[in-house]
Amino acid sequence: MRIFFTGGSGKAGKHVATYLAKQGHQVTNADLVPLEHPDVADLRVDLTDAGETYSALAGLARMEELNVAEKPAYDAVVHFAALPAILIASDARTYATNVLSTYNVLEAATRLGVRKIVFASSETTYGICFAQGERRPQYVPVDEDHPTVPEDSYAMSKVTNEVTARSFQARSGADVYGLRINNVIEPHEYAEMFPDFLDDPSLRRRNIFAYIDTRDLGQMVQRCLEVDGLGYEVFNVANADMSVALTTQEVRERFYDGVELKREMGPDETFYSIDRARELLGYEPQHSWRDVLSDPQPEA
Repeated sequence: MRIFFTGGSGKAGKHVATYLAKQGHQVTNADLVPLEHPDVADLRVDLTDAGETYSALAGLARMEELNVAEKPAYDAVVHFAALPAILIASDARTYATNVLSTYNVLEAATRLGVRKIVFASSETTYGICFAQGERRPQYVPVDEDHPTVPEDSYAMSKVTNEVTARSFQARSGADVYGLRINNVIEPHEYAEMFPDFLDDPSLRRRNIFAYIDTRDLGQMVQRCLEVDGLGYEVFNVANADMSVALTTQEVRERFYDGVELKREMGPDETFYSIDRARELLGYEPQHSWRDVLSDPQPEA
């Protein structure tokens, strides 16, 4: 597929864009900062500018495309570009940048006839990650039907983007899939960060004790590109296990006492449910921190 990938120079984007290129896709990275990877074309695009966004999506990606009789169109858009958290810019700038850029990408893509759009939403939409003080989920495991009522500007922008995406899907009939991506972990970060998480599980409370390996995030996007006909959908994206060594029962007793348990869970199953992605997309995570670090839990 010819893919217009926004934000391909970011922490998550650089891994997913190159992963898709390795799968044989032709990937164009639209970002303010170039990725400079030999398998990915770079375009400097300010996605908050509607004209720039439309022009980039309607145009060529690389010099070689001058050699074909007609300009090729994009088969898919993967939209990861954003200010990726609070406290990078002002709250107002964060909200405005993320909402306007997403609107521009969705409008340009649907007007140009792109039939598959995958966009990055966030775990923060559930209102737990960037809450003031402690916020617990209404129930566990947290699935896509859990209320999304955040109070911070970043998560508000992601909830708004989901509403916008659903409206563009209704207008166009294209497949538009939103990914509520959990805390993105690069492979080298297991050794650097996870010993602290195993020692102090409370560090992972705001992430619902979950994480997503960049390699499995790439697989998730690939599955979204391969599976057609779902219309508008949102998916939680996480690895199958937790980012701590406690059992699910121990996490419940220590952090979620009194929180409703919607169904029985496995001994180290993620509290950030990925059932929908498994059922509708065939997504199955392949990686775990346990591949790198020893589980300090004593064997039963």
